[in-house]
Amino acid sequence: MSRSEPRPAPSAYGFPLLIRHLLHTTLAHAPDREILYAGGARHDYRAFRRRIGRLASALDRLGIRPGDTVAMMDWDSHRYLEAFFAVPMMGAVLHTVNVRLSPEQILYTINHAEDDVLMVHGDFLPVLMQIRDRIERKVRFVFLSDGGAMPGGGIRFEAEYEEMLAAADPDRPFEDIDESMRATTFYTTGTTGLPKGVYFSHRQLVLHTLGFMSTLGW
Repeated sequence: MSRSEPRPAPSAYGFPLLIRHLLHTTLAHAPDREILYAGGARHDYRAFRRRIGRLASALDRLGIRPGDTVAMMDWDSHRYLEAFFAVPMMGAVLHTVNVRLSPEQILYTINHAEDDVLMVHGDFLPVLMQIRDRIERKVRFVFLSDGGAMPGGGIRFEAEYEEMLAAADPDRPFEDIDESMRATTFYTTGTTGLPKGVYFSHRQLVLHTLGFMSTLGW
């Protein structure tokens, strides 16, 4: 038998597994399906894609660049879902702040993750007030609410989330990036010592999503 160097198949191509590609099927086959949030927000997938573009555009204006970290201190809301796509699609990292941790542990994770922007729901302002003077980096704050007014005094917010999105570009383009780039980070609980940071890449999250869909028969 003759031996030759291994070669890729002629039909093979390097299609990266990126979070933004998960939107393609939904936009093609179910653009009118709605995303509902307990606070009353309703958005179909077309609007969802535009809001992703607006959020990324707004974060551009706040100086977020590939490799930076954006933290979300929010409930399981439509805002969190928008950030789960927009932040990694920019090449940045989404840090899901575990709001069940103690204030001291939350402070540790903010400092350890080296957050650049922190988007915080009004319900968690008392926690942020306890720790803000001990955040080691200069962090920009964005206010999140389900209809409440921007709070006055104490913390300087760059913007309120919905107002920030309303002034941003819904058609911001997204380029292909390396599928092995960090997309998200979170911190474990129930372990000894300080919380442990765990990162997921675009590739890992896409494969997990496809596996979950297959399990459910979607």
